[in-house]
Amino acid sequence: MIPRYSRPEMTQIWEPANKFRIWFEIEAHACDALAELGVIPKAAAKAVWEKGNKPYTDARIARIDEIELETKHDMIAFLTELAEHVGEEGRFVHQGMTSSDVLDTCLAVQMAQAADILLDNLDELLAALKVRAEETKYMACIGRSHGIHAEPTTMGLKFARFYAEFKRSKERLQAARKDIATCAISGAIGTFANIDPAVEEYVAEKLGLTPEPISTQVIPRDRHAHFFTTLGIIASSMENIATEIRHLQRTEVREAQEYFAPGQKGSSAMPHKRNPILTENLTGMARIVRMAVTPALENVALWHERDISHSSVERMIGPDATITLNFALKRLIGTVAKLVVYPDNMMNQLNNFGGIHDAQRVLLFLTQNNVSRETAYKIVQRNAMLVWKSFGIDPDNPDSTPELNAIEQGATEHANRLFYFLSHDEDLKAALDVKDLKRLLDEDSISYHTKRVDVIFQRVFG
Repeated sequence: MIPRYSRPEMTQIWEPANKFRIWFEIEAHACDALAELGVIPKAAAKAVWEKGNKPYTDARIARIDEIELETKHDMIAFLTELAEHVGEEGRFVHQGMTSSDVLDTCLAVQMAQAADILLDNLDELLAALKVRAEETKYMACIGRSHGIHAEPTTMGLKFARFYAEFKRSKERLQAARKDIATCAISGAIGTFANIDPAVEEYVAEKLGLTPEPISTQVIPRDRHAHFFTTLGIIASSMENIATEIRHLQRTEVREAQEYFAPGQKGSSAMPHKRNPILTENLTGMARIVRMAVTPALENVALWHERDISHSSVERMIGPDATITLNFALKRLIGTVAKLVVYPDNMMNQLNNFGGIHDAQRVLLFLTQNNVSRETAYKIVQRNAMLVWKSFGIDPDNPDSTPELNAIEQGATEHANRLFYFLSHDEDLKAALDVKDLKRLLDEDSISYHTKRVDVIFQRVFG
């Protein structure tokens, strides 16, 4: 991944120095176990630790690369370089093992390390979402379905919804980390013909892994598919928040916006611009993370006991997906924490269409007063359409401004245009006393729609 979208804490996991360090530890721990079993001399195991346990400097890495140019095999190059340090006892290293024992076990360690960082990121994000949810718990705004005004909700419920979504993501990642943290030291074809299963158990314990119940020459790739699919879901949840913020920042909505720092510039051409660049960037990075999902799923099907079609894929998607997601989650944490909200604009948006958001409330009131649902729906719908018309929105004549009759013109003077039109509807007046409807709509509409917020918060946050 390019440096622009990389953080050192994650990139170091995938650096050659960390990889070779893990390779060494796998081999050295295996030597200890083999020595205890009497397969190799204890002096040899001791020599591996004493002579080979040195930092993987640029010089050592360059030497491994030099050997690989000749051998065309990275594991043999590593073992050859290690033997140059260990000396004669180096011949006992890698006894009964195959390359994948080291490669797959190392990848498991790296992915577990990456998961730990991502889990910390999710904890930070959950904390930020919870703070914002509590701050905006009762901050009323219009809810939208299909992008159209629906009924009131609160900004706090938006944050609470995202909190619950990322809490599920954390649980998925915890499960994926457990699934991927497996060790295979089973030798060629995975039969343990040339190495005792006790070696695998010992190495697994030392590295904080679980022995793979049955490997072939590789650890089964359904585990890796689980991991990368989980990262893809997290990325999609990240995009879910980003998309919401981007819509709320639109000029004609402006209910929230990304923090705009002093000295920040929005456009090289237009000085007035404040663009949602962070959340647009997050949307793009979500696509990069999800790019890893299909290849990871395709890696599950390998030929017989193994092939290496998965290898090149994992060398790319392992670093790229985890590094990108780490960077993106840290960016999202800051975006959520600093998000600017505009409660007055939210309330203006909510009230902009003359009480039309109470349409279902009226529908239910009619059905509770001996009006059939079908009749009640027709009454409310036709009056709701008149509300739209009074605002100059006529779906029957989209190319012209609708002409308003006297009653429709009178509605423009009323804050609650829905009630105004209903109070002039003969079918409604025949069904119930308009005073009863007025008493209903005179009640605090916002409180009606938000009366269960505490219940929802209790379910989400406990």
